[in-house]
Amino acid sequence: MTTIDSINNWFIQNFGAITTEQVKSWFVYNPDEKLLFNTGLFLGLFLVFYFVYGFLRKTFYLRLTYVILFSLFFYYKSSGIYFLLLLLSSVVDYGLSQIIYKESRDGVKKLYLVISVILNLALLGYFKYMNFLIVTYNDMFHGNFALHNVFLPVGISFYTFQSMSYIIEIYREEIKPTKNYIEYLFFVSFFPQLVAGPIVRAKDFLPQIYQKLNLTKQDVNNALFLIIGGLIKKTVISNYISVNFVDRVFDTPMTYTSFENLMASYGYAIQIYCDFSGYSDMAIGIALLLGFKLPVNFRTPYKSTSITDFWRRWHISLSTWLKDFLYISIGGNRQGSFAGYLFPSLFFFGLLLWGISNYNESIIPLIIAGSSILIFCLSFLLSSKIKQTLVTNFNLFTTMLLGGLWHGAGAQFIVWGALHGLALAVHKIFMEFFPSKKDKSPNFLWRFFSILITFHFVVFCWIFFRARDFETALQVINNIGQLTFEPELWKTIILGYKNVFGLMLFGYVWHFLPESFTNGMKSIFDKTPLLVKAIILGFVYWIVYATAVAGSQPFIYFQF
Repeated sequence: MTTIDSINNWFIQNFGAITTEQVKSWFVYNPDEKLLFNTGLFLGLFLVFYFVYGFLRKTFYLRLTYVILFSLFFYYKSSGIYFLLLLLSSVVDYGLSQIIYKESRDGVKKLYLVISVILNLALLGYFKYMNFLIVTYNDMFHGNFALHNVFLPVGISFYTFQSMSYIIEIYREEIKPTKNYIEYLFFVSFFPQLVAGPIVRAKDFLPQIYQKLNLTKQDVNNALFLIIGGLIKKTVISNYISVNFVDRVFDTPMTYTSFENLMASYGYAIQIYCDFSGYSDMAIGIALLLGFKLPVNFRTPYKSTSITDFWRRWHISLSTWLKDFLYISIGGNRQGSFAGYLFPSLFFFGLLLWGISNYNESIIPLIIAGSSILIFCLSFLLSSKIKQTLVTNFNLFTTMLLGGLWHGAGAQFIVWGALHGLALAVHKIFMEFFPSKKDKSPNFLWRFFSILITFHFVVFCWIFFRARDFETALQVINNIGQLTFEPELWKTIILGYKNVFGLMLFGYVWHFLPESFTNGMKSIFDKTPLLVKAIILGFVYWIVYATAVAGSQPFIYFQF
């Protein structure tokens, strides 16, 4: 017969006794133990939080305040004292938004908007790009400025973009500001999406604050399905592949074979997808349990038939933000701008200097630089509408360059953004030459090769994204370039990493399954009793705990 004592003994044997020091550690910031969705600590704290939340559902401001306090605690556990930076930023942006809304003079409104944007970008620039700017200056002008020991608050890029979109939408008169600071702070600090998105737009989120919370059975089913799927993606697939293979190869690529470098590139492609889409799924699911609907952030991106299609499926909230608040702001496909011409010009000038400076060692860098410039120029010179295409491609390239820089301070991120910008420009001219492909449904063979080419281009770009610096990325690419067909060696490597490659295969099969299969699994899940769903969720968290011996891996996008 099962008794409380037997359950307690089982718990102690499997998880250990809970001490006073452990309990204290739950509420104190530890940079090595962030409060992640895929931890038992979060599950325990969230269950307590959610139990109390149920009693506050009908008390509007008390409920908002309660969620804000938990959100600030959640952020404190991720970034320590820097949760005050979030509060400071929110106070400034809220005050400026009120001034902009009440101001009738266009010039003054624009001035306050510029002040807000500068303050937000200055904070982001200091914490994220200070050392990158110092290193760049020292290299270019032989300076000797010392690097700063700057802490990077988790998710600062996300909540900065969210705050900026709020003020810009008020300036454009697309939304009205919140009635008070509490409502604004709730919007900007909402913990499910605070540190890694999806980036929420005020016009989509704010109306939900004022609606009566009505959590249906289907909402609960959807939420649990997303959370369970997200946990499996992150913990079972992404963490294991990362710790046991991808990280090792990318840390020292030259100590591994060409085949291992190639497989690590494929591995990282599924790792980052499972990591980020897994986090997004959990964030959307947790928000849904609280009565809020967040936007879908991923739609099977590796099924994309073109690079344009890829950016409609990958990190949708970011690509939409970049289009609405950066691409359109610098002219879009209508007109050129100083910024639109400046950043591509600086990039190609720097690329050319890189090619020239390495000419004595190899002519390849110069060929790459010259070819890139030629391809970009041909992308608008071959167009029947040269002027408009030139403007569009320059603005598009600028958007992707800055999008790359948003992800990280380093040459490798800039190159990653530039490659995507160049590919988007090439795809535009391709569609102009073959307009029939835009209107007709492609046959199977065309679709298959389109997906294959797009996928491998994206994987190639991921090498720059994952590498610790530009030189390491080149080492990985150079190593893969020396690949030869050695079946016995490949067999040995595959057997040596059979668990890793098995999970990679599982991840890719899951990703490429028809949508009808996923819907079928969802339908079966919906019909299972709630108790069974809870057991499944508990079992998944047990797997999370069981695999924790490898170390709890932070979500990749936490660094952004």
